[in-house]
Amino acid sequence: MAYTVHQAKTQFSRLLKEAEAGKEVIVMRGSKPIAKIVAIQPPAPEPEVPFRLAGAYRGKISWTPDAFDPMTDEELVECGLGYMLDAPLVSAPEPNVTGATAYEK
Repeated sequence: MAYTVHQAKTQFSRLLKEAEAGKEVIVMRGSKPIAKIVAIQPPAPEPEVPFRLAGAYRGKISWTPDAFDPMTDEELVECGLGYMLDAPLVSAPEPNVTGATAYEK
């Protein structure tokens, strides 16, 4: 439905009701359309986000006191890490001429 600016000013509440009812309201200045009043669509619901909250697994995960102890040779082999048994250990740094190690400089 089209209305003049004067009609839109004097009957604004009625135009809003028409827009709420799903009609398109056009405001004209002379024969030129200048505005359109339409109902606002409700926002689309936000997609469901998976539950991620710090501390959500508190009390659901546990470990034994020896969980962080070094693995035995047998455990290394069982886990497929037997190749580490033959690897040389890193030795302590050699002291330089002044008697200080590289870490003490």
